[in-house]
Amino acid sequence: MSGFIANGTTSSASEPHPISNDGWWPDLDGESVRAALRLDASISSMRLEVALVNAILSVNRELSDYQAAQSALGYTNLEAVPGSLIQNLSRPLHLYLRAVYCTAGAELAERYRSYDSTNEGSSNADELTPSVDEYRRDARWAMRDLSGISRATVELL
Repeated sequence: MSGFIANGTTSSASEPHPISNDGWWPDLDGESVRAALRLDASISSMRLEVALVNAILSVNRELSDYQAAQSALGYTNLEAVPGSLIQNLSRPLHLYLRAVYCTAGAELAERYRSYDSTNEGSSNADELTPSVDEYRRDARWAMRDLSGISRATVELL
């Protein structure tokens, strides 16, 4: 019996992969995102790029009021917005990157669910479900923290 097993390795797994943004929000490096999310080479650079572009579009739309408010204060980009520095990056920049990374991570985790249709793949999909929810939660919290909005929404029924 013989078979073919695809190992998902690519030659570009460690090369820089710039993802441009709109000028106010920062550009990203796809391979830095790959490392931060611990994505292996089974996720191609193109698939990662698509997820990052979708994440950028979504997060930028969600944060459009924040951007408008900061621009009205005279800040020309997110890097100019003041905030405490952690690892030489400002708090607003860290929160934005977290929102984008987690939004992209959620999309990739959802897509990965359909990657393997065997029983093992179905079991792995069940294990990924909390990961998808956690990515979405973390993205939402990062956007709310950046906007200065409470993480909890309470309504009287």
